[in-house]
Amino acid sequence: MSERKNSAGMIVIDGMDGSGKGVQTRRLCDALLQAGYKAILTREPGGSPGAEEIRRLLVEGEPNKWDAMTELLLMYAARRSHLTGTVWPAIAEGGWVVSDRFADSSRAFQGIAGELGLDVVEQIHRIAVGEFKPELTIILDVPVKIALERARARGGVEDRFERKGPAYHERVREAFIKISQSDSKRYALIDGSMTMDQVTAEILKIIESRLHLGI
Repeated sequence: MSERKNSAGMIVIDGMDGSGKGVQTRRLCDALLQAGYKAILTREPGGSPGAEEIRRLLVEGEPNKWDAMTELLLMYAARRSHLTGTVWPAIAEGGWVVSDRFADSSRAFQGIAGELGLDVVEQIHRIAVGEFKPELTIILDVPVKIALERARARGGVEDRFERKGPAYHERVREAFIKISQSDSKRYALIDGSMTMDQVTAEILKIIESRLHLGI
């Protein structure tokens, strides 16, 4: 176990708004801490002081105030701040970073649903992020109707993306499924419409089998 506790990296839980990412990232981080690993919980957009300021620009206000390219550039400005200020230092100190969203959200929301194309996203990704990749990305899949109902039930002002409508979110859902199928080693797709406890159990099982972490 001592060898495992010296491991470090990034684990991402991604998916549509209302898929349960917030609950599951908190539960995963808690499980890692209880097992004796160093771990922090973070999110995108956000996760560092500068990135949190950019987050407000992205998730509040009218749905059409930014076009897809402006969204993408703002997302990567926030992502770069997140990486340099939070993610990379935590990994360098031998810890696990559990993040609610990462780069696959840009691929899904702006690249595919926003119709910029994945080539455009990857060009900016290479400049801002380089070769860094999470150890594992778990994508929670939920029917659009259920996801939007969950997201609306939360309330609050961070509803800009939710207000883009069901057709947009159908494209987002299809994009995440497509991304999850692109690399069976880097991705795992989970049915997010199960109970919270069932989803948590499935996530922990995948983490143990893929990353060999004793949690």
